[in-house]
Amino acid sequence: MSMTSHNLDFGRSVLDLVACGCSSSASIHRSSVRKIAMTGSRKSNRDCGARRLVCCRQNLARCRVYSTKTPETLLNEVGQIPPAVLNLKEKSRSPISLANIFEVVAEDLQTLNQNLKSIVGAENPVLMSAAEQIFGAGGKRLRPALVFLVSRATAELVGLKELTTKHRRLAEIIEMIHTASLIHDDVLDESDMRRAFKVACDLKDFCSFAGQETVHQLYGTRVAVLAGDFMFAQSSWYLANLENLEVIKLISQVIKDFASGEIKQASSLFDCDLELEEYLIKSYYKTASLIAASTKGAAIFSGVDGSLSKQMYEYGRNLGLSFQIVDDILDFTQSAEQLGKPAASDLAKGNLTAPVIFALEKEPKLREIIESEFCETGSLDEAIKLVKTSGGIEEAQELAKEKANLAIHNLHCLPRSPFRVALEDMVMFNLERFV
Repeated sequence: MSMTSHNLDFGRSVLDLVACGCSSSASIHRSSVRKIAMTGSRKSNRDCGARRLVCCRQNLARCRVYSTKTPETLLNEVGQIPPAVLNLKEKSRSPISLANIFEVVAEDLQTLNQNLKSIVGAENPVLMSAAEQIFGAGGKRLRPALVFLVSRATAELVGLKELTTKHRRLAEIIEMIHTASLIHDDVLDESDMRRAFKVACDLKDFCSFAGQETVHQLYGTRVAVLAGDFMFAQSSWYLANLENLEVIKLISQVIKDFASGEIKQASSLFDCDLELEEYLIKSYYKTASLIAASTKGAAIFSGVDGSLSKQMYEYGRNLGLSFQIVDDILDFTQSAEQLGKPAASDLAKGNLTAPVIFALEKEPKLREIIESEFCETGSLDEAIKLVKTSGGIEEAQELAKEKANLAIHNLHCLPRSPFRVALEDMVMFNLERFV
């Protein structure tokens, strides 16, 4: 694996060179693409390692857990020091809420919400109406919040007392790109209601657009695709005006990664030979790439040195991977009402995630069912049961914790501050979703 300051090269396949020129993955012939993608027999090896309680963080009274072994999966590039993670089973600790995490950047987020609709522009009434629907829905603004938290945590290192205009513009650009990707995702998924998950039974912690009609349902597929394209283009225009080549390259790569992730997913549907590493690469493309770019870009605009901005990139990447793995776990452990979509919907579509990949190592029957594409009545329910009883969910939980360990360790280069604590709590909040 090689790494540059703005991109990761995971060893790209033929599929990475395919340009996505349509608005739907339906045009990709699954069987023919899969023949290109498969490269022989594959088997992933993981050693989660034992864990042991070591110490407590004095100022927050939170017990930590240290991993006794460095994870050996792809995408782990931090050093040999074992990172620390909160003990989620500690009963005396109150659950972490997004409201508490975001409190230290509440004013920054309020300003962002005021600016989002105005920066879309007023050239087209339909696009303005779509923007009102999108940004008026509110949401948790996770990615811009990370921009603000890293910006303020790193600004302290160089003596900046206030965020720069570029910090704030970056947060707006990141949210526009994320929103554009959601619009296109809903078109691809043919979703009538924006997907949502419920965290800790707290309605305030719903994802963006929970229960909201999607743009493509209100305005049609054509307008939805164009609205997403427009927001990508508008964010690119604002990005160019930041006049920072490193950040421009960093964020531009994210947009390419979105397409690569969709192509990788479409090429591996119902493929029971999918390796864990391939799943992680796809998850990086679809989720972690934008989060990593958000956190690194924030550090760059603070003017810190390259080694620290790289650690912020690694933090965002590991947090993003952990977040995606937890999402994939919840697809099996939560109800349709909590998810805002049918449970195990990814498996039903042939999209094999971490719990399924681990279950396939222990349940030969599961392979038969998946490769039949659930042609028999009740076969999907049987597959879900096998995933749950095989230990696949528990192994996926360990993988999510490993990525969280790494994310916490990436923050050790920052001075202790309320902003670093909030970044740590973001990692813990994600893990608490499956507790």
